[in-house]
Amino acid sequence: MARQPKRTYQLKITLKGAKPPIWRRVLVPSDIRLDQLHLVIQLVMGWLDCHLHQFEAQGVFFGVPDNDFGEDMGVEDESKVKLHDLLTREKQSISYEYDFGDGWEHQIMLEQVLPYDKEEALPVCIKGKRACPPEDCGGVWGYAALLKVLADPADPEHESMLEWVGGPFDAEEFDERAANFALSGLQNRS
Repeated sequence: MARQPKRTYQLKITLKGAKPPIWRRVLVPSDIRLDQLHLVIQLVMGWLDCHLHQFEAQGVFFGVPDNDFGEDMGVEDESKVKLHDLLTREKQSISYEYDFGDGWEHQIMLEQVLPYDKEEALPVCIKGKRACPPEDCGGVWGYAALLKVLADPADPEHESMLEWVGGPFDAEEFDERAANFALSGLQNRS
């Protein structure tokens, strides 16, 4: 395969099924490995990286192979695949699933291919909307139910759910500065 010139990819990462939409827009180097992209997604979305994950592109799954069972379960090693091998033109997308129990599915769309500037700190989050759901809340349907309970102080589960999420929870809040602070440890290491 011919060596591809390094570019900057503008990605939009959208949590599928969330209403209203929850998304992040990030800039990453086009040659970022999928294992590194996994970390970027965890940090910008606000996940805690305590569950399994996988990427899917054109029917092929990429993740962390588990050789403890003597087989790779049909998962290609994500650390050996670069994003530009899967996304080559604008508007193409791949999927990312986090926490197979809750089934948090994300669409990763290549919005723009930009020139690469080695002086630019990448990855970086340039925009986002709404808070990441709390871990282990039951997927998009469980999250919707949680928000309904949290919005109703008269609900019999209100106090226990408020305690479970650690206090007041603002579903509309997204802190871009905090996301970029979290990303700063990954910048220009790919």
